[in-house]
Amino acid sequence: MIQDLARQKELLLKEYEFEKEQFQRQTQNMGVQKKVRRGMCWYPLSVGRSYYNSLDQLVVELRRTTDLDVEHQFEPGKPVCFFQEDASGMLSYMKFVAQVSFVEENSMVVSLPSAQALSQITDADRLGVQLYLDEYTYRLMFQALDTVISAKDNRLAQLRDICHTSAPASQFSFEPVRFPWLNPSQEKAADMVLHAKDVAVVHGPPGTGKTTTLVEAIYETLRREVQVLVCAQSNMAVDWISEKLSERGVNILRIGNPTRVTDRMLQDTYERRFERHPLYDQLWGIRRNIRQLYDSREGNRENRHQKIARLKERATELEYTINESLFTDARVIACTLTGSAHHLLQGRRFGTLFIDEAAQALEASCWIAIQKADRVILAGDHRQLPPTIKSPAALSGGLDKTLMQTICENKPRCVSMLNVQYRMCDEIMQFPNREFYDGQLHSDPSVKYRGILDWDTAIEWIESEEPLESLENLENLDRLDHLESPGELLASDGLSRTNPAEARQALQALRNYIERIGRDRILHERLDIGIISPYKGQVQLLRRMLRRDSYWKPLRQLISVNTVDGFQGQERDIILISMVRNNEQGQVGFLSDLRRMNVAITRARMKLIIIGHSPTLCHHPFYKRLKHYIDNITEY
Repeated sequence: MIQDLARQKELLLKEYEFEKEQFQRQTQNMGVQKKVRRGMCWYPLSVGRSYYNSLDQLVVELRRTTDLDVEHQFEPGKPVCFFQEDASGMLSYMKFVAQVSFVEENSMVVSLPSAQALSQITDADRLGVQLYLDEYTYRLMFQALDTVISAKDNRLAQLRDICHTSAPASQFSFEPVRFPWLNPSQEKAADMVLHAKDVAVVHGPPGTGKTTTLVEAIYETLRREVQVLVCAQSNMAVDWISEKLSERGVNILRIGNPTRVTDRMLQDTYERRFERHPLYDQLWGIRRNIRQLYDSREGNRENRHQKIARLKERATELEYTINESLFTDARVIACTLTGSAHHLLQGRRFGTLFIDEAAQALEASCWIAIQKADRVILAGDHRQLPPTIKSPAALSGGLDKTLMQTICENKPRCVSMLNVQYRMCDEIMQFPNREFYDGQLHSDPSVKYRGILDWDTAIEWIESEEPLESLENLENLDRLDHLESPGELLASDGLSRTNPAEARQALQALRNYIERIGRDRILHERLDIGIISPYKGQVQLLRRMLRRDSYWKPLRQLISVNTVDGFQGQERDIILISMVRNNEQGQVGFLSDLRRMNVAITRARMKLIIIGHSPTLCHHPFYKRLKHYIDNITEY
């Protein structure tokens, strides 16, 4: 048990060292344009207005002046560094680290450590910003593992032993709680959550109503507890469940900056609640006076410092009063797992911690939040996307094994699986059901036989064209004059792959299907479409092709193009998957991570179209079975 956690720490160190080495190599050796194409850098930048936000942080607005169709990696909370490029192309980095506060398309708001940092930015020519190594998150995870490993004779030690050993997990003994509006498996899961004294897992395969079940369990828990902590690995997942709880009338305090904040959720963030508090105007006035006194050169310096000290003391009192009021009123505190270490939550403890999308979180991240709780409820699906691991050594060592997986193995009685799905028609559902869920899933009658067209097959495989020789090293994805050349290509970032001919085939296949349905019907019924590729290079190529073809203009609001990871938690009426891999060696690369394919397939409600080169893909037994399954449906 202790050895398992110590091993986790060793693997996490390998991941940290790998990422640190990558960052140093990218910073020192990689050209700025290559960084831009990889989505880790914005250059050039224009600097907008600067101001102090509600937390008295100095922030500045930034905008990238070139509109590139690149899927960037900037998110709220991530650290960044600034640089400027001289006439010879050399980069000089500024000696401070800032943090992303908000980002949307080509605009970003960054919080700065000082006014001096703002001066450096505003005075710089040819300014750029790039992601910085997130050492803070690693530091939190290492600290959490150290704390868990050394825990003794306390609740954290008990939870550690229950999760990692055969130590029994206990339950409360009250009568079962009924949820007649849920299906039987959802009702059983919600009741199990309420009865769990230590730990419970809600296993929610695609479309089975995991969020619905979790919301009911949280709502019922709040009848017994004053306040709970709700976390997830990503801001998006936190926002999603927070919005569902808010719709039920639950008072939520959202800690941290959401990546995509709806108008409904914006009012529940800590910053907005803080600004709306009756004492905020008074606090803001005091802070303004303090800044003015610092800038002032009038009067006696000692008297000025004494006045600043008195104002700071009053500001601290007001801030404490506002915070206590906000936290006392809130029934749910919502944040990411890393966000649970926020200074606002220091010293606070919760009866129950709910971790959504737990199958995507590193175990070390989970322990950051578990330290604050007496019992833990995890929800997710370990048959879908795993945590992202960059180091091959850490991945092969098992760093991607999550706490949820460990509990599922050690405590199967603490796991409740939802088995009725409401998303996919039965033909789409049956293959992943057999491959990943031991045939335990059932389609609800409302979706079992639904489709878009009569006499249509729900899944079809369109054969990608045969590869041509000597195309392996073509890298220029900005040109579209190779569309008739089949075969996979190495993308310009040197990491991803693309297949231009397959991209053309994919859009033509989608266009043919749209014509069968009728564009007017699609627009009238708002049938939504998702185009998925496992490779970012292919995603970017498909986006450019859609943008340049006028045929798609009326439909663009209904079409999303993204990677598998980008579609996690989403669903569409029609899904098209471009598999990309097309080579004589039968190499499928990271398509061998079948959990990603499970996610891709299960996004479709009524129609799934796969564009793939079967001679390549069917070297892998999974894709051979998938092709055979689709062929049998088509023949029938």
